[in-house]
Amino acid sequence: MRQDRGMVQKKIAVVTGASSGIGAATARRLVAEGFHVVAAARRADRLEAFAKESGAASATAVACDITSDESVAGLAAAVAELDGEVTLLVNNAGGARGMDPVAGASVDDWQWMYDVNVLGTLRVTKALLPALEASGAGTVVTVGSTAAFTVYEGGAGYTAAKHAQTALVGTLRLELAGKPVRVVEIDPGMVRTEEFSLNRFGDAGRADAVYAGVKEPLVADDIADCIAWAATRPQHVNVDRLVVRPIAQAAQHKVVREQS
Repeated sequence: MRQDRGMVQKKIAVVTGASSGIGAATARRLVAEGFHVVAAARRADRLEAFAKESGAASATAVACDITSDESVAGLAAAVAELDGEVTLLVNNAGGARGMDPVAGASVDDWQWMYDVNVLGTLRVTKALLPALEASGAGTVVTVGSTAAFTVYEGGAGYTAAKHAQTALVGTLRLELAGKPVRVVEIDPGMVRTEEFSLNRFGDAGRADAVYAGVKEPLVADDIADCIAWAATRPQHVNVDRLVVRPIAQAAQHKVVREQS
């Protein structure tokens, strides 16, 4: 890591899936918290707009596909070129595809969900863990889901991937015990973003129906606020797992919907 003599090193935060939704909101929030944010995602045009808006001193855009070993290696190399210490990684990239029952499940959809949610988290964490540990005060925040501990009909592929992701996070925390890296998991319930449900169903009507009648679902800024809060606690404070739902969602199967 390069260091200019006589200058205070920047705190660098890497956020995956930073081109939209929770990732974009988190990137903006962490800039406000004083981090130099490396915004990583596949859609370079959106990242460049964020970096330009934030300024070169506050943000760097890196196009990255977390399903590719080579692309993640490129992300790590780009981060290593920055002046400062990597103190925070936010594993936010993820997603769901389809609502097929197990009997009719799409293997391609399951493979995509596992590769993005589980192996993508693994790739990026492995690549940046040495820098996080070298900082002496590292934090890994992984954005999971309440699907990580509750199953539901039609959701086997996504819940399986999120269960696996939470197993990865819990194991990592055990393996890093005694080292200067915290491991945090944020598990949102119903969050209305511009793309999650649309990407899952490929249909705007079905995506909108998920939130129909729900007075105030969570939004991306709510989760960004939780991520920033957990990441900025004193280093000896580890928020192992934070479950966040809107007040209208008492449980995965219990959602209050107003009648139109």
